[in-house]
Amino acid sequence: MKIYTKTGDKGTTALFGGTRVPKHHIRIESYGTVDELNSYIGLIRDQEIDPRSKEILVHIQDRLFTVGAILATDPEKAMLKSGKERLNIPKISEENITLLETEMDTMNDSLPQMTHFVLPGGHTTVSYCHIARCVCRRAERLATQLHEIEPTDERVLQYLNRLSDYLFVLARKLSKDLQAEEVKWIPEKL
Repeated sequence: MKIYTKTGDKGTTALFGGTRVPKHHIRIESYGTVDELNSYIGLIRDQEIDPRSKEILVHIQDRLFTVGAILATDPEKAMLKSGKERLNIPKISEENITLLETEMDTMNDSLPQMTHFVLPGGHTTVSYCHIARCVCRRAERLATQLHEIEPTDERVLQYLNRLSDYLFVLARKLSKDLQAEEVKWIPEKL
C-alpha cells in the first residue's frame, strides 16, 4: 500500500463514504485537530509517568481514533434510507466518558484543593499536558461548530469536553508526582 495517492493534489480529500471536500472544510479541521491532539497525548505517554496514566492514555488514543473516524464520516453516506448504518464506524460510549470522570475523581482525591487558576508549566511533562488540553479545547470548539452545520454524535462533544478536563487534572497530578511547583495565578492589582 502506497502512502501517497495523488488524489489530494488539487486541495480536496475524501471523507469515509467517498464524498470529496476541500482540505480546509470544517469537518477536516475537526478531525485533523483530533489527530494533532492524539500526537500530543503520545508525547505525554512517552514521558516518565506512572503506569496507570500510560494505560489510560493508550485507551484515550484509541478512543480519539474513533472520534476521528466519526468526524471523518459523511453523515449522509453513513446511513441507509432504512435507518441502518451503511458504514461500520465505532462509537463513543457512555462508559468511555465515565472512565474519564472516574479517573479524574481518583486523581483529585490525592491532590490539594484548587483555590486559584494554575499557570501552565513547572515541568516539561506537565507543560505537554497543558498543550494537549488546549488542543483538546480547540478540537471541541471545531467539533461544536461542525455540529451546528451537520449534526454529529453528541457523545463526541461530551468526550472532548471531559477529555480536556481530564488533561488538566492529569497535569496537576503529574506536577505532584514530579514534585514540580504549581504556580497559582494571582491577578495583579491595578
